Amino acid sequence: MTKPDSARQIQQAMRAAFPAAEARVARFYQMQEYHLGWRDVQLQPAAFDPGKLIRPQLVLLACQAAGGAPEQALPLAAGVQLLHDFTLIHDDIEDNSDTRRGRPTLWSLWGLAQGINAGDGMFVIAHLAIHRLADAGLPATRTLAVLRRFDELILQVCEGQYLDLSFEGDLGITPDDYLAMIGRKTAALVAGACELGAMAAGAAPDTVAALAAFGRSVGLAFQIEDDILGIWGAPEVTGKPRAADLYRRKVSLPVVHALATAAEREALARSYTQGDMDDAAVRSALAILDAAGSRAYCAAVAAEHHAAAFAALDQLGPGESPASAAARAQLRELATRLIGRQA
Repeated sequence: MTKPDSARQIQQAMRAAFPAAEARVARFYQMQEYHLGWRDVQLQPAAFDPGKLIRPQLVLLACQAAGGAPEQALPLAAGVQLLHDFTLIHDDIEDNSDTRRGRPTLWSLWGLAQGINAGDGMFVIAHLAIHRLADAGLPATRTLAVLRRFDELILQVCEGQYLDLSFEGDLGITPDDYLAMIGRKTAALVAGACELGAMAAGAAPDTVAALAAFGRSVGLAFQIEDDILGIWGAPEVTGKPRAADLYRRKVSLPVVHALATAAEREALARSYTQGDMDDAAVRSALAILDAAGSRAYCAAVAAEHHAAAFAALDQLGPGESPASAAARAQLRELATRLIGRQA
């Protein structure tokens, strides 16, 4: 299954999870479809950027790497992506975000209450998608095990969001606190995509554990690389202003590290708590981060997680079939592309 084919099939499986709706509740589902990029602001059919679909792609690759048929895991891939999109609907509300992927957010168009309700609906549809694993030929006991683990992972993601919200305005958090938060909020679902894909394949526990460890390490490294790009990324490559996260006063890992270690941490803390971050304040913050070695620290932590991801893949061996070997190679290629990425 090539990447364009899998992206198309994932989208088809996501659409298949939506129920037929009578006219009086059609708008409820159309708002969700707007968020997914399937409708425009007038709720007419459209085709906007659905995002990278990394998590559902990982489901299919992990399933194949573990010896399963990726086609059977499509309902699971759809459920994982719908779950991710549910969290984005609620994140936009909690972060008071007006735009996502260059378009107005769902709640900003139709109100807070409808935004919450639409997110709740997508949460349920994610589960309905996974129930379709039984229709794809998976044994009922395996489908139930996948659903149970899916719910456990959702709880971890909610824990991560709790920590993220709790840390707002707290400049005393440590790098370990921050890594514990992103380990739940970001890495848990990436790890879960790999773990659940292997479970759908009926893989042995050690194979499931190795793929989960791979996904967790990739998820942590991805978020840390994102934190680096949010401050030092080139605008012409990232599409964001230089030092965008500093202007937003985002407390990402480089800032957490500097606040914990820099000689001028009090000056950095004042910049984050007093007024807007103007150009002069951002230049001062960059100098403090540079003096503290915060970029190098974050790059080293990301490299540790990349190495751990490759080590987890090495535990799997070359693969028992050509298809399994090809999927394992694709997982390695994906992790490699994330190292030192520029966007």
